[in-house]
Order: sequence, then C-alpha cells, then structure tokens
Amino acid sequence: MQSWEIKDPIHGYIEVTPTERAIIDTPQFQRLRRVKQLSAAHLTYPGAEHTRFQHSLGVMHISSEIARRLLDVELIDQEDANKIRVAGLLHDIGHGPFSHLFEEVLEKMNMDHEQMSTRIVRETEVGDVLKAAGYDAEEVGELSIGHLDCDKPYINNIIAGQFSADVLDYLPRDSYFSGVEYGKVDFDRLVRSIGVVDNTLAVKDTALYVLESMVIARYMMFKAVYFHRSVRAAEVMLVRAMELADEELGITSFQTADDYHQLDDNTVINMLCSLKDSPKSESQTAYDLTQGFLNRKLLKCAYETVVHRRDRFAVNVMLMANIREDLARDIADEAGVDNNTVIMDVSTAPSVPYAASKQQPQDIPLYHEAGDRQKTRVSFSEMSPLGGTLIGYLDIMRVYAKPDALESVRKATENKFGKEQ
Repeated sequence: MQSWEIKDPIHGYIEVTPTERAIIDTPQFQRLRRVKQLSAAHLTYPGAEHTRFQHSLGVMHISSEIARRLLDVELIDQEDANKIRVAGLLHDIGHGPFSHLFEEVLEKMNMDHEQMSTRIVRETEVGDVLKAAGYDAEEVGELSIGHLDCDKPYINNIIAGQFSADVLDYLPRDSYFSGVEYGKVDFDRLVRSIGVVDNTLAVKDTALYVLESMVIARYMMFKAVYFHRSVRAAEVMLVRAMELADEELGITSFQTADDYHQLDDNTVINMLCSLKDSPKSESQTAYDLTQGFLNRKLLKCAYETVVHRRDRFAVNVMLMANIREDLARDIADEAGVDNNTVIMDVSTAPSVPYAASKQQPQDIPLYHEAGDRQKTRVSFSEMSPLGGTLIGYLDIMRVYAKPDALESVRKATENKFGKEQ
C-alpha cells in the first residue's frame, strides 16, 4: 500500500496512509492549521506558534505506537490498530478558536469540543472519507474522544487517558515550541511497558519512574506555560471579549458542523475587530480587550491565592462560572471599576494528569506482573512517594484587572478572600 511521510520536529518521520492523507486534505482538518495549540502562549513564549494540526499528526503517530504494542501482545488486531490511528488523527478535529479557550465559552451552552468532534466526523467530508475507506464514521468519532462502547474498552484509553497519546504528544511538543525544558518524557520506555489490567490500559510497575517523570513534567508545564500569569492574562481577555460580543456577533450561534468549521483564530479575531464602531458598550469593551490582546497590552494580576484540592467545597465553588462572575462583579463594584474588566480566573485543567476530573479523582493505573505472567492492578499513589503529595495538589485562583485599577481591585479582593497566599 502506498504511503507518504511527514517530517515532524518531535517524532521524526510520520508515515501517512492514503486514507489518512485524504482525511488530512479535507477542509475540516486543514482548519486545524489556523487553531493555535496554546492559544495565547506565544505572547509570552514567542516560539509557541504551533497548531492543533501538528499535534493531531503527533497523536496519530503515538496512537499507532501504542496500538503496535497491543498488537504484539495480541490484545487487538490490525483492524483495531488502523481504527486507533485514524481516531488519534481526528481526536482534536472539533477544537474551536484558540483551542481550550473556546471551551470556556462553549461551557455556558453545555457543549464542548468533543461533541463537536463527533459531529464533524459524522456530518462532513471527513465522514465521507471514512465511509469510502470502509470505516464506521460514528464508531471512529466515538473512539476519537475515548467514548467507544466496545468489547475492548481499553482502546479508549489510548486516545483519552492519563498517559494517552494526547498527553504523550502535547508535553514534548509544547515544551519544544515554547522553549522550556520541562516536558520531556521517555516515551519509548513507557510504550514498551503498557499492558491491560481490568480492561484498562496500564503501565508496568517497573516503569514507575517514567510515569513519575511524566507527572512532574505536566506539573512543571502547568506552572511555567499553561497557567503562567501573563499567558492567562491574555487568555482571559479573549474569553471575556468573545462572551461580551457573542450577542452581537453570534460567535456561538452555529447550527451545523459546517457553520462551526468557519470559526478559527483568524476569523474570530476579525469578527471582534469589526466591533470598533459598535454603539453597544459591551461590544466596545470586547473590542478594547481584543486590541489589548493584539498589541499585548494585557490585564494585570491584582490578586493570587492557592486553593487546595482537598478543600472540595472551595474547588467546586470556584469551578462554577456563575459564582466566579458574581464574585468578580462584587469586587469590581467595591473597587469602583467596570465589572467587565475584572476577571476571576481558576484553572479548568488539572495541574497534573492525576485525575479524570477535578470532581472524581482517579489513580493512575499500574500493574504488577507475577512469574506466571498474571497481572495485578496496583496503586500509583501507594507505590510512588509523589502520589500522596500530588493528589492533594493545588489550584490557583487569580483576579485580573486593568493596570490603573490594580490597587483598588486588590484591596476589594482581600476584603473578600483575605491576604494573598
């Protein structure tokens, strides 16, 4: 079968089959070239201009390597392996403008990029390519988000899990392009140690140190890049601009997958810039925030504190967007400033890949193999000295404001939450 190679700075040459090339050539996949992987990180790390397009190729490659491992130990067949590769390629096809930032806008519509991924796979040219190649488009769509109901449920963990192909690509890729040195993971050793226990993808306990290094890498990238103070300043400005402008511009008014396909970083920025002469005050604020983003005139952090995950009540409260907005509005009123320019920010992503969600902590799966090759599931948190520490790790809450309002906003926030920690 004819194949092509794409040169990638992280994985070297990535082989592409005719079906995969046909998917890559669809307008829906090409759109990912116009969606930055790290949304606004390039304003702090100038090299972080990479896109979801490159990342998706990398996830396909790593998905294939994990599938090859499972093929070698006869846990899947070649048909499964082919399906896993395609699902890895398509895992981010539904990401909106500015990647995870648009997720914060979609959240209020009870939607996310995973729902859009399955729709794009089913309803667009992508689905036509899959069907022509003999795939079930709905099945591939579900696997691409790690939700396929099948007799081998562990294949979902390849796409969506705590050491998934997604994680194993974005850590080294984001590290490389941002220019920091924290995201390196011994990918080959980890893949060679993968097995299945209790129908779950797991890593052999002899490779515990590799998982530990991955967890530390994720923690360091969270601190240095993903939740960097200035990176998030730019990001919250974009999110607020999209929210304020949505009524006038209809950014989230898409009805079909084709409508959604029209949205990328460039088109949304152009839409926001069109508000320059809008008579609506909210739209004008959205325009001003967008100009601040484009010219790197960012909001500043007026207040920062730590919220420990063990404090479940505090974390759950902070995760509710309406409560955060009410608190920010109260702070703005007390400080005497425009409440649209005071933003309370709490990370919506975990600082370490230790939990399936913040509400439902879940141990990283490991297995021990006895002399008779019987596998027993074991606990990362019990085997690793990092486990007990990281499961209680913290989230950061910040309040951003305009530079000329920092002192008044800081005082108003301290009156509500106490001194910064």
